[in-house]
Amino acid sequence: MRNAGSRPSGPAYAHLLAMSDEHGLFEHALFDAPRRDHGYCVDDVGRALIVVVREPDQTPELAALAETYLSFLEDAVDATGRVRNRMSSDGAWTDEPGLGDWWGRALWSTGFAAVHARSEGVRSRALRAFHRAALVRSAHGRAMAFAALGAAEVLSADPQDLSARAVLLDGVATVAPARDDVWPWPEPRLRYANASLPEVLLAGGVATDNPRLLARGLSMLRFLLEIETLDGHLSVTGTGGRGPTQRSSQFDQQPIEVAALADACARAFDVTGDSSWRDGVASAWAWFLGDNDGSTAMFDPASGAGYDGLEASGRNENRGAESTLAALSTYQQARRLGVLELARV
Repeated sequence: MRNAGSRPSGPAYAHLLAMSDEHGLFEHALFDAPRRDHGYCVDDVGRALIVVVREPDQTPELAALAETYLSFLEDAVDATGRVRNRMSSDGAWTDEPGLGDWWGRALWSTGFAAVHARSEGVRSRALRAFHRAALVRSAHGRAMAFAALGAAEVLSADPQDLSARAVLLDGVATVAPARDDVWPWPEPRLRYANASLPEVLLAGGVATDNPRLLARGLSMLRFLLEIETLDGHLSVTGTGGRGPTQRSSQFDQQPIEVAALADACARAFDVTGDSSWRDGVASAWAWFLGDNDGSTAMFDPASGAGYDGLEASGRNENRGAESTLAALSTYQQARRLGVLELARV
């Protein structure tokens, strides 16, 4: 137990550093070793840029990672605003520019870095990349949600940024009204990173001073938190999705779902001051510590690595980029809201 009034130290970043090189962040790992032959992707590099920029205890190593990740994203966004996603280990792009989830992740991360990076140069470069990607729109709801979260960050610093406002409003518009009172969710099934949808409504409600959007977002998030809680701990939607009649434990559970819940609950607390949302963040961090359906730790505190999924028989022992960043991000939110100790299991 730390002394009262002391500040908890930051998480370990050894695994993130080991998974990164001069090009970017390797997507997959075999146990704790990067699968270099699988290359890199914008989805993970975007997540990583947010994590390293958000870390309050900056080091030269983290600052260097931020530069590397931003350079990767700058190169990924073409002149039309579309974004390449996959790069091979030799630094060559292997796909054509597109507008999938990775486009949204690029906007989210560059929008975040444009406001929160410590270096003025990084902030300026990130904003230029954001504005370039904001020239176009995606037909995919999750991609628009991710993009809108980046736009909300830009608007928090510059409410007159018309490009960011347009992206945010378009993103909010993709979150349909609840289907009915029995299933108060805009989709027929829960899918992945579900909490990003109510979080977009919260961000939009704040940016546009719209109490109705805020109320919708809080209601959706409350429903999601309730349906993904079982026997007092998080029991999140598995990779197969979850429909209205599915309330029992599911596998494989992905860390990204837990991290999205932590982000959304943290934003809900920031907006409302309601301590129940802090409890939601604590539950998310507790999931990584082993308060989950498998009573299995999903985070290695010594290296800062996250395990790739909670399975019925235990955990996936591989420690790829997405799961590691989900764990680190959730740690950051739990530390910021002062609930690390509440999540001890």
